[in-house]
Amino acid sequence: MRIFTIGYEATTMAEFLSALQQAGIERVIDVRAVPNSRRPGFSKNPLKNALAEVGIDYVHLKALGTPADGRAAARAGRHADLERIYAGQLDLPEAIVQSEQMRELADDNAPVSVAGSLTDCRRRCACIAATSQSVNPGVIAS
Repeated sequence: MRIFTIGYEATTMAEFLSALQQAGIERVIDVRAVPNSRRPGFSKNPLKNALAEVGIDYVHLKALGTPADGRAAARAGRHADLERIYAGQLDLPEAIVQSEQMRELADDNAPVSVAGSLTDCRRRCACIAATSQSVNPGVIAS
């Protein structure tokens, strides 16, 4: 199982795609609860289409995203609250199911990247939930 994480906050779509291609990524798993972005090209459908153009699969696992109260905590700089809220999110039945889906998607030996926008902590926690173990996923610099 090879899981990497990548964020997109400080990059262009071309740089993002290039970083994924250079890392040999074959699938991106989007762990945003709300897959919208103010950054051009990074909302769900444009992102999915851009990835498809370069031969990378896209999967959205909404239940692994940060709920609204967690996003509010992040914006307010309340990182301990964010971590607590997100840990609770990962305990929900739908998040457990999607964590298993992530694990299955990563088990096919195709390098997978977990993409998100708020914090690397969320992407790493999603990886841990999916693998049921402490992991230190590779980080792709975009």
